[in-house]
Amino acid sequence: MANGIMERISGPADVKALSHGELHALCKEIRAALLRYGREHGGHIGSNLGMVEATVALHRVFDSPRDRIVFDVSHQSYVHKMLTGRAAAYLDPSRFDEVTGFTNPDESVHDQFVLGHTGTSISLACGLAKTRDMERAAGDADGMDSGIGNVVAVIGDGSLSSGVAFEGMNNAAEQGGNLIIVFNDNEMSIAGDFGGMYGPLARLRASDGTAQPNIFNAFGLDYRYVADGNDVDALVAAFEEIRDIDHPVVVHIHTLKGAGFAPEPTDAKDASDVAAHGVGSAHATDTGVNATDNVGHTEPWHSDHCNLSDHEPHEGQCEASHWQTPDKAIGRPEDPRKHYGKIAMAALERRFPTEPGLVVISPATPGSNGITHEFRERAGAHYMDTGITEAHAVTVACGIAKAGGTPVVATTASFFQRAYDMFFQEMSLNRSRVTILDFLGGLSGSDNTHSGAYDVTMFANIPGVTMLLPTSREDYLDALAWATTPATVPAGADGAPDGPVVIRVPGEAILAAERAGEALGHAATRASGTHGVHGTSDMLSYRTTRHGSTVALLGLGNAYPLAWHTAESLAAEGIDATVVDPRQCTTLDTTALESLRDDHRLVVTLEDGQLEGGWGEKVTAYYANHRMHAAETDRTNETAGTDDGRGARDPRNPRVINVGAEKEFTDRIPLADLDERYGLTVDAVTARVRRALAD
Repeated sequence: MANGIMERISGPADVKALSHGELHALCKEIRAALLRYGREHGGHIGSNLGMVEATVALHRVFDSPRDRIVFDVSHQSYVHKMLTGRAAAYLDPSRFDEVTGFTNPDESVHDQFVLGHTGTSISLACGLAKTRDMERAAGDADGMDSGIGNVVAVIGDGSLSSGVAFEGMNNAAEQGGNLIIVFNDNEMSIAGDFGGMYGPLARLRASDGTAQPNIFNAFGLDYRYVADGNDVDALVAAFEEIRDIDHPVVVHIHTLKGAGFAPEPTDAKDASDVAAHGVGSAHATDTGVNATDNVGHTEPWHSDHCNLSDHEPHEGQCEASHWQTPDKAIGRPEDPRKHYGKIAMAALERRFPTEPGLVVISPATPGSNGITHEFRERAGAHYMDTGITEAHAVTVACGIAKAGGTPVVATTASFFQRAYDMFFQEMSLNRSRVTILDFLGGLSGSDNTHSGAYDVTMFANIPGVTMLLPTSREDYLDALAWATTPATVPAGADGAPDGPVVIRVPGEAILAAERAGEALGHAATRASGTHGVHGTSDMLSYRTTRHGSTVALLGLGNAYPLAWHTAESLAAEGIDATVVDPRQCTTLDTTALESLRDDHRLVVTLEDGQLEGGWGEKVTAYYANHRMHAAETDRTNETAGTDDGRGARDPRNPRVINVGAEKEFTDRIPLADLDERYGLTVDAVTARVRRALAD
């Protein structure tokens, strides 16, 4: 299908050159392209469909890159990318992976920052505007300045609930000067909107922007309202009015998330139009936005009455519209996040009737982590969505724990980075009995803003935090049961944690092994009675699942299946390796490490995360700092072991090899490729063992 006007757009200047009619046609072409892209590639389609007209209007009125446009979260930036020379990445299937799902200055001068988290655009805009204004004030008569014109922060799609957004607004009002905040109000977050500010926002919408209290005015900000945020003409007029403004202003635009997803076709003409253009003709405006009644629900957990699978989103307040899975992924098994998330929620739900203080807290993204609509509805007060507020979610959990409740905070590893201060102060320093479910931890094929490769270095080095890395469904449930021991069991008592516990949710390698029916030694250890959750020591002790000699393979978390399979590979070469499942990474099981001395020349640690500051280095440091010295006997003639500094060698000092990831950001590299890069494969580890034993 020819793309007409879009094929002529190589930059914002081309948008400015369009006629009025062409501007409307461009919006419709972009919407159709997004719908096709979503079905073929997948992505954050709902928010971008709602932002089509606003983004076209921004580039019609402002002069990027002199005028700096900062997209919050930046998953709302697909249309911006189309209009700034990257349309082919959305039109040509062979080029779909050329751009990231977020803004990226490496792609274009029109992108200001690499952003995959939320709430920061206003603060970033304050920084850009501050430098511009200071340099202008210091400029000479020739008007030397930073080259920055208008500064525009585009926020919304739930981002406004983030605490840093309020910090930014507070600063913007006092800072003054040209700073334009475009608030995309689509009445949605990722699931629903949560928080006291959404009532006043609803009243602003209902009153055409005149109701009080007005939270933006309360911060000292000027305010404008655009009722139809999917009307490109109204948006162009609004932006022209505030272009080059000399003080901070909020432009509140009311948009429809998922705008353009067609209703079910009612006749042959509708069906053919859907097939050809991706939008329904019934009730469609000239920009392809359909009328919908799927807005404004009032259930306590903000249901959108839509429990569709991810590949069937529709217009309005529909959680499935946030992220669209491509058609090619339909029918695939659930990913580890949803699979293990549902398992955890089912285990916790059984306890709700008898444990009134047990609460699951999600700072948005519930569906991604297996916290389904049905679970939320049944859970009632036992479930709490705080919106996109990771710091608040962790802090409120600490309050629940202090009051004797049992909080479980569940979200993605990279999102927890936003609450790092709270992990130290409110959670760890106060010994709060909080359970953290850490999703997508370790290596993955995610983009550079969502990588969890740093979760062990982040959590395991906080004093007082226990981080568990279960390697099976059973271990995962045992870890959850132990971590959420009710407060009626005193902290530190045998069988109860004495502070916060982080549980890394198992990843792809573990789920694949379980689906393949591989026991990986777990069944034997359970049968022998070495497995259990009856005491704290059980949870923190390393577990030997295969007994051998010469070589010990310690596989942490998602790397445990690699340790087991490597042992099988070594067995084929006549090397009977020991396999150890450490199960946790915050303390060293020195008893287990000492037991390896007498008959193991080589210890290999495997971890699917950053090596530097990680777990394996601690094992290396332990053996280096607790070296055994050779006796003045014939042991000095042993050939194995390490030099004790006096020319003697003691075989009880095993050599240690650490295998894991480099300290780097990776962007959309398949997990298998990362494993190859870092030597986290059976062949690579086997070869390293072979070389080490030959030395």
